[in-house]
Amino acid sequence: MAARRVLHDQYFRKAKREGYVARSAYKLLEIHEKRKLFRAGQRVLDLGCSPGSWLQVAAEMVGPRGSVVGIDLNPVAGDFGPTVQSIVGDAFVVDPVELLGEGGRFDVVISDMAPNTAGDLSDHFRSIDLCDRVLDLAPTVLKPGGSLVMKAFEGEAYPDLLRRTGGLFRAVKGFKPKATREVSREMFVVATGFKANGN
Repeated sequence: MAARRVLHDQYFRKAKREGYVARSAYKLLEIHEKRKLFRAGQRVLDLGCSPGSWLQVAAEMVGPRGSVVGIDLNPVAGDFGPTVQSIVGDAFVVDPVELLGEGGRFDVVISDMAPNTAGDLSDHFRSIDLCDRVLDLAPTVLKPGGSLVMKAFEGEAYPDLLRRTGGLFRAVKGFKPKATREVSREMFVVATGFKANGN
C-alpha cells in the first residue's frame, strides 16, 4: 500500500504563518542555508515560478538592490514587490531577450519545475527532460561563475543528469531538503561556478 500523502504538514502551516504562498519556500531556504546560493544585489531567474514562493525567497535574499524574474505557464497571484517581475509563458519558447531585459544575464537560475505526473516511470524521464532543457538554456541566461538549482525526480537517468551538469559547472551536488515530503522522489541539483566557455 502506498504511503499516504500528508497535505497540511508542519511546513504547510508554517508557510501560512510566515506569509509564503507555498511550503516549497522552505526547500529553497534550506538549499541557500547549506550552499550559500544568493547574495545581496544579485539577479535571479526563476523558471516555472508559479505559485511564487521561490520568487518570494529569492527577493528576500537578494534584497532591494537585486532583482528577480520569473516565468511560468500559469500566472502568479500576488505582488511580491518592485524587484520581482513575473512573465506568463513557456521558458523554453519565449525569446531569452525578454527574460534578460535590460539587466543582462543572471547570477542564479532556479527551477522548481516538474511535469504533470502520471504516477509511473514516465514522470522521471519527463522530469529529466525538463532539467536538460534548463541546462540547454543556461549558456544564454546565466553569467560565468553563476549558480543553478533545479528539481529532478530520482531514477535511472539521474546520474547522467548529474554528469552532464558537472560538465557545465565547477561543483555539483544532489540535495534533498527536509521540507521535501517523505514519499517524494524529488531531488535538487545544486550547481555552482558555471563554466560559460566550457573551461
